Amino acid sequence: MTAPTKPPYGGTADSASERAPGEPLHSPVIEWFDKHARDLPWRRPEAGAWGVMVSEFMLQQTPVNRVLPVYEQWLARWPRPADLAAEAPGEAVRAWGRLGYPRRALRLHGAAVAIAERHGGDVPSDHAQLLALPGIGEYTAAAVASFAYGQRHPVLDTNVRRVFARAVTGVQYPPNATTAAERRLARALLPEDEATAARWAAASMELGALVCTAKNEACHRCPIATQCAWRLAGKPAHEGPPRRGQTYAGTDRQVRGRLLAVLREAHGPVPQSALDRVWHEPVQRARALDGLVADGLVEPLPGGLYRLPVA
Repeated sequence: MTAPTKPPYGGTADSASERAPGEPLHSPVIEWFDKHARDLPWRRPEAGAWGVMVSEFMLQQTPVNRVLPVYEQWLARWPRPADLAAEAPGEAVRAWGRLGYPRRALRLHGAAVAIAERHGGDVPSDHAQLLALPGIGEYTAAAVASFAYGQRHPVLDTNVRRVFARAVTGVQYPPNATTAAERRLARALLPEDEATAARWAAASMELGALVCTAKNEACHRCPIATQCAWRLAGKPAHEGPPRRGQTYAGTDRQVRGRLLAVLREAHGPVPQSALDRVWHEPVQRARALDGLVADGLVEPLPGGLYRLPVA
C-alpha cells in the first residue's frame, strides 16, 4: 500500500494525519529564536504596549541600529501616550531627528492623542480598536496586539513575507505589495495556541532579519533549511521585476530632510532665506518645501516664515 503524500504547506491535511500546515516550522523557528533573539528594549516586559507601538512606528523602513538611540530618548521624554499627546505635533517631528519618513512622527502623535482621548491613556488591547487609531494600519495593529498583548494575529512585515516566500512558496522574494494569497498563507501557518502564535510572529520576523536576509542569506544557520522550498528547488532566481534599492542623494527626500533639519534646530520661526541656503536648485527646493507643508510637517506663517507644526 502506497503511503499518502504529505500535503504542501497551506493545503488540506490528509485525514489520517491532521496537523496544522505550519507545524513542522513552528518548533525549530521558535527554539532558534529562544537562543538567538536580540535583546531589544521593546521586547522587554517593562516596555509595555506603548513601547511596542513606538518601536513599530520607528522600525518601518529604518534599521534597528538607527532606531535604538531615538527610541530610548523618546520613551524617556514621553513614557506614556498622554505625555506625547500634550505636546505640539512639531515636537514629535523635532524628536524624530534623522530617522527619515517624518510623517511617521505625526502619525504617532495623532495615535497618542486618540489613545489619550478615547482609551484613558492606555494603548488598547483590542485589535479592532488598534486598527481604528489614526496612523495605524493592518500590520501595526497586528504587531501591537501580538507583541504587546500576546494575541494570535498574522504579522506580515517584509522580513516575515520573505521567510514565507522562500520556505513555503519556493520563490526568492515576495511581491512588492502584500497580497491576499500571502495573508491566507500567514493565517494558515499560525499556531492555534495564542501564546505560541505570538512567539511564532516574533520568531519568524527575527529569522528574516538575521538569517533569511534579502541578500547573502545564511542558509547554513537557518533552523528550517532542510524544509525550505526555495533551497530545495536550487534557489531559483527571482523572476519578477528588477528589485532596485531606494536612492537618496539628489532626491526630493534629501531636500526635505535638509529643510526639516533647519527647522528642527531652530528655536522659533525660520525665514525663507535660511531655507534657501540648504539646496542650490530653486525649483526642487520649492517643490520639497511645498510637499512638507502639504504633509503637515511644516507650517507657513505670514512674512515668509516657517516653523514645525504647533496644532
